[in-house]
Amino acid sequence: MKINITIPVYNEEKVLEKSIRYLYDFLSENFNNFDWEILIADNASIDNTLNIAKKLSQELNKVKYLHLDEKGRGRALKKSWTESDADIVSYMDVDLSTNLSHFPEMINGMILNGYDIGTGSRLMKGSKTKRSFKREFISRAYNILVKILFRTKFSDAQCGFKAVTKKVVNKIIIPYVKDTGWFFDSELLIISEKLGYRILDVPVEWIEDLDTRVKIFRTAYEDIKGLIRVKINFIKGIYKIG
Repeated sequence: MKINITIPVYNEEKVLEKSIRYLYDFLSENFNNFDWEILIADNASIDNTLNIAKKLSQELNKVKYLHLDEKGRGRALKKSWTESDADIVSYMDVDLSTNLSHFPEMINGMILNGYDIGTGSRLMKGSKTKRSFKREFISRAYNILVKILFRTKFSDAQCGFKAVTKKVVNKIIIPYVKDTGWFFDSELLIISEKLGYRILDVPVEWIEDLDTRVKIFRTAYEDIKGLIRVKINFIKGIYKIG
């Protein structure tokens, strides 16, 4: 079985090489039962990120890269995942905020128990999270709003640590997931769950990156607009079980 691990990046020249080499070594030691690849998805970086990605792809035989001329995490993931020939596609943030030990746990849990999606959760019992009060409050408030609007069961819509089967890519992401930015994750989970796809919630250890590119209030505003759009689409009956 082949696993794709996509790392979306924008202006990450300071941490990219260290993170990719650390991830590469981890997978080499702990993921031998899978055919895996790391794909660095450069989101129109204007620093040296793309050159570092090219160098890593030349030095490490399971590392590839792609370049996009426009920014947007969702845009990068959709391009990477739709073009991949892997059975399961996944992503994690370049800062590796989520403890990597959870990755084999998530992938094995999906395969052994027939889940369509695996997602890290910073809000479940058993998770360990270190982040600012502001970010913690906004995250919990946002996830409560998701549950009120859609009556979802998954616990954390925004954790940058996910994996999906190729079926989900073809049946959900390609036809229905429209967001090209941070709301991509929420849109994917909400539509998938409401159409009957099974989601594995994995409690994770997660440490906030103090150099994060996330603009919290702007992202929250865009997420709320996304929630309204998806709610209207459900009312209109746009989403159909494939």
